[in-house]
Amino acid sequence: MKIGITCYPTYGGSGTVATELGHELAKRGHQVHFISYSLPYRLNVYDENIFFHEVTLMAYPLFEYPPYSLALAAKMAEVAEREDLDLLHVHYAIPHAVCAFLAKQLLGTEQLKVITTLHGTDITLVGNDTSFYSITKWSLEQSDGVTAVSHSLRDETVRHFCCEDEITVIPNFVDTQHFRRDRVQAERTHFARRTEKIICHISNFRPVKRVGDVIRVFSRIQSEVPAKLLLIGDGPDRSLAQSLSQELNISDRVMFLGRQESVAELLAISDLLLLPSEKESFGLAALEAMSCQVPVIASKTGGLPELISHGETGFLAAVGDVAAMARFGVQILSDDALRENLGTHGRQRVLKQFTTDYVVPMYEDLYREMIGRS
Repeated sequence: MKIGITCYPTYGGSGTVATELGHELAKRGHQVHFISYSLPYRLNVYDENIFFHEVTLMAYPLFEYPPYSLALAAKMAEVAEREDLDLLHVHYAIPHAVCAFLAKQLLGTEQLKVITTLHGTDITLVGNDTSFYSITKWSLEQSDGVTAVSHSLRDETVRHFCCEDEITVIPNFVDTQHFRRDRVQAERTHFARRTEKIICHISNFRPVKRVGDVIRVFSRIQSEVPAKLLLIGDGPDRSLAQSLSQELNISDRVMFLGRQESVAELLAISDLLLLPSEKESFGLAALEAMSCQVPVIASKTGGLPELISHGETGFLAAVGDVAAMARFGVQILSDDALRENLGTHGRQRVLKQFTTDYVVPMYEDLYREMIGRS
């Protein structure tokens, strides 16, 4: 098959999943064309069957902001026609699904299919805003196929948008050969003493990730268990986290590592992942941690309970319950046998339900089904 993929190329779960999906499809012999305004995060254009098409924006004084959506739709149509694409798979409904439909209209064909994958905030935040509600609903209805990364997100989409057509749940996946505890690791002693535990958090530091809670939970944990906190990523709440760590007098125990091309090496030396998000439709960071046998403490929200089994692969607490998360953290880090048991069960769960070999064929089957429809 010849597949066009559009995603936001910036650091974040949706772009990561789209890129990894493209790589896996290419390995299986499909031709994959990425269409975006810059090279997607983690995309390796030197891989066989991978192609990148950059959307160029016109600078014109009349436009206060460049019309990216129109430029993207035009590029989608151009690539689809020139490369004879079978379908466009867009990640994130707004504006990508709308652009894909415009591309179909430009080409005047029903043969080009559009698959829209929902990742969370495109429904819970952007699409649910009154100014975007109608066009989000319309874009879902115009898609030939819609997928959601969790049952929670599917249910929320149906509840908000009353979608009559079926939404297929296809979870996120992870390369378990890359994300594993026994891979080549970063130098642990570079971050912590041998007597200290390493706790990490990975996100884009938006308010929905509640990075302030990460700092508060860590502050309580480190008062009982010697530990260091690695904050991986960047975003608008980074300054808040820095200020709070200074206010709590733990800034010497908190390391801001910024955005990292590869987080597998850092997860491989970690003892615990904190993910206290306000909303989390799936939780890719949690999945990658579990693949590395790292227990996860997370909020009991969205799709996280579908991934994390409380007391078996990690612990769940109510959103904002800093005390409970800290208590669980101390329990895990004080008991080596418990931590190893949680990590082992987490890895087993990933190998059973969230590998590339398990998930990617779901997309291939959906593609074939959509292409086969008249």
